[in-house]
Amino acid sequence: MKVSSINMRLGQLLLLFLSVFWLFTAFADNTNPSGDYNQQSIKEIDHATVIVNGDVLFEVIGIRAFPAKLRAKQIADSISVVAADASSDPDMVHAVNKKDRVEVLFGDQHLFYVVDRDAEFQGIDNRVIAAETFTRITRKAIISYRHDRTSSVIKKNIMLALLRTVVLAAALISILWIFRRLDKFIEKIFKHRVKKLEAKSMRILQSKQVWRVVGGVLKLIKAVTILALFYIFLTTVMNLFPWTRYFSRNLLQLVLNPLKAMGTSIIDFLPSLFFLLMLFLVTRYILKLMYGFFDAINRQNLHLSSFESEWAWPTYRIARLMVIIFAVVVAYPYIPGSSSGAFKGISLFLGVLLSLGSTSFISNIIAGYTMTYRRAFKVGDRVCIGETVGQVTEVRLMVTNLTSLKNEKIVMPNSTILNSEVVNYSTLAKEKGLILHTSVGIGYEVPWRQVEAMLLEAAARTTGLMKEPAPFVLQTALTDFAVTYEINAYCKNANKMVMLYSELHRNIQDLFNEHNVQIMTPNYVADTPEPKVVPPSQWYTAPATKLEPE
Repeated sequence: MKVSSINMRLGQLLLLFLSVFWLFTAFADNTNPSGDYNQQSIKEIDHATVIVNGDVLFEVIGIRAFPAKLRAKQIADSISVVAADASSDPDMVHAVNKKDRVEVLFGDQHLFYVVDRDAEFQGIDNRVIAAETFTRITRKAIISYRHDRTSSVIKKNIMLALLRTVVLAAALISILWIFRRLDKFIEKIFKHRVKKLEAKSMRILQSKQVWRVVGGVLKLIKAVTILALFYIFLTTVMNLFPWTRYFSRNLLQLVLNPLKAMGTSIIDFLPSLFFLLMLFLVTRYILKLMYGFFDAINRQNLHLSSFESEWAWPTYRIARLMVIIFAVVVAYPYIPGSSSGAFKGISLFLGVLLSLGSTSFISNIIAGYTMTYRRAFKVGDRVCIGETVGQVTEVRLMVTNLTSLKNEKIVMPNSTILNSEVVNYSTLAKEKGLILHTSVGIGYEVPWRQVEAMLLEAAARTTGLMKEPAPFVLQTALTDFAVTYEINAYCKNANKMVMLYSELHRNIQDLFNEHNVQIMTPNYVADTPEPKVVPPSQWYTAPATKLEPE
């Protein structure tokens, strides 16, 4: 009870926190419309950064058919060409005001233009002032470009990089040693206390679980410490060289920007998440109501006219599938990425695979439901499907399991059963009885009344055959040498038909032997000197033994 109440309180606190956070976000959005407008406006303006020697100089905007990225790259290349010429004087960079723009030159060589929109984007009212600012920045960039590429500075930076690599290796070794000792120390001091806490909490808290949590926290701290060291090392080393300086200054952003984007996406997804959660709860409740309804029909607590109880679960599965499909269709627009081309492409690909590879799968499912509503058989029935005779043990969506007369398990696809002739021995057996029948051929010299009487007596001696309706005999054929008689008798249990046939055949042989009547089937060539009968004195010839009557 304590654990469940704690979980309930944690869930309530989490829900409260999300609600407050959501309301705070909405309030912040409504109280600062101008800031959002300015930020959105900046995002919509085509702008790019001019980067020279790994340093950010300034930003420019796109002009008509001249995109900002292409313009920034051209400006950076022009400044780099001038900076690479060590004989040129940086003070030769100057600005010249023209009719609608300011041109920045290196002597007579054109470097770039500054327009009014560049000044506005930088928050400067006058393009001339913006151009003078860009000119000073360009001069400093040229000086820095040449300084960072001198041989003495590069050699110095290489030595610093090697020194910092040694410091990193020493720091990593020290951290691994410290955490190894810390792990042993915590295990020595706290592990036996955790075991005592386990005994006091009646094993609600298990020592292995607590120790696993502590170990996980230590591993997390160690991983964060090592990553922080690598980050400091990479930023300080790459900042030494102009070729990697810009990357080093944006290294943290490469990690934070995806996390920021994921966090923003999660916050934006919260309304859709609550909708999906409510849709899930409503769908689940509807499915529970449907389950109770069809379960009552299956238990025969609820009766519907012209609706059999064995149809309950197949109909429930169809209705459940339809409800789930409807819920998925409603939820589809609220799923993250559902409108993206990749999501649609994957959906189309899966649909093609399903349509190409599920022909037999779908046919078996349709056949399974068709057989259910046809009421061809149910579990426990003795059936003959094609040439297979067995008892139905399980009817599934795609296959039906039978147990043969030799206790063999037979798995038949439902599509095969649907296309085959099905003989059900059990459907009418309990109410009207199943007719067992067998034939014998008797010569014309034997009175047919005697033969029919003997066959009826054999049926009467067979335990398991019904007295009412009474057995009857049919003369099915008058052949060349014999008359074919057929004894028909009713039984209620179709699963015992094999044993009943065997006992009936034994009784027929006994009765015909008792009355010295020869059975002439299956073939007859000529009369023998002696009748082909077994006298009663030889019925129990060894190793046969006479069974005592019960």
